[in-house]
Parts: sequence; structure tokens; C-alpha cells
Amino acid sequence: MNRSAARSAEPEWFAVPDAEAGRDGTGLRFSCTMCGNCCSGPEGYVLVTDDEIAALARRLGMSVADFTKRHTHVTSEGRSLREKRTDHGLDCEFLDRDTVPGKAVCGVYEDRPLQCRTWPFWPSVIKSRQAWERAKRVCPGIDKGKKYTLVQIRVQRDACDI
Repeated sequence: MNRSAARSAEPEWFAVPDAEAGRDGTGLRFSCTMCGNCCSGPEGYVLVTDDEIAALARRLGMSVADFTKRHTHVTSEGRSLREKRTDHGLDCEFLDRDTVPGKAVCGVYEDRPLQCRTWPFWPSVIKSRQAWERAKRVCPGIDKGKKYTLVQIRVQRDACDI
């Protein structure tokens, strides 16, 4: 059974009204607070495709080979952006905590990888209400701000496999 067929067997938890949680079943709210928590913490991966590497290299005025050597490393899951050790743990090396006081901004935002663009609507985060609530403990933007429709959520969820 493919993923789409398995998902259609029953409605996703976020498509079911939940008065206690303040959800009407038409979507989820998320607004980035620029806290940097999704870009920092324990060791992890920011997986990048060849196309994403090429776009990032162009943005930084580097050759693909130089960018790959300097800014990525091979993991068991594929090629990942490098991290740097900070007071916050391991930050993505493109996370900038200095330019905007009190905020963490992405230095390559317009060309950030799909993994970054789809947060927090990763399959692992929206698979259950419990997983969403766990993510909410470290992401202050979850359940706040802009409401994403069911279609928008599903498109982002289906775009990546995290």
C-alpha cells in the first residue's frame, strides 16, 4: 500500500475538530518566531539535494565543488549541511544569531533546503497530536499565527520524508 492510500484510510488528527485544543479541523497554525530552535540543538541532519547544493553555491558565489567540500558532509542518510558548535548546541552553519538582536535568522533563507522550508509539517511531526505537542515544546511558533489549510499541510508533508 502506498503512503497516500494508507493516509486516506482515516482522517488525519488535525482534520478532526478538537474543541479542547482549540482546533476546528480546517488546519493548523504556525508562525516562525525566529527563535532558531529548529536550526539548533543536538546533532542532526539538514539533508540537501544536488539542486539545493547548486542553488546555495550560486547564492554564495561559489562553485558546487567548493560549496560541497566546505559546507556539507556525508551522513548515513545522505549529504547534509555542516553544523557549528554554539552556546545553543549545534547550529546549522547558516544560522545567524548576530544580525538581528534577540533573533536567529537564516543566512540563506531564500534558497534554504526543502527540509527547512517544510518545517513543522514534516510527517514525523504531524503524524499524531502527541508528536505535534512534543514539537510545540521546543517551537514557540507552533499553534500560533498563520493558519495553514489542510491542503497546504498535506502538500508540505508529502514533499519530504522526515
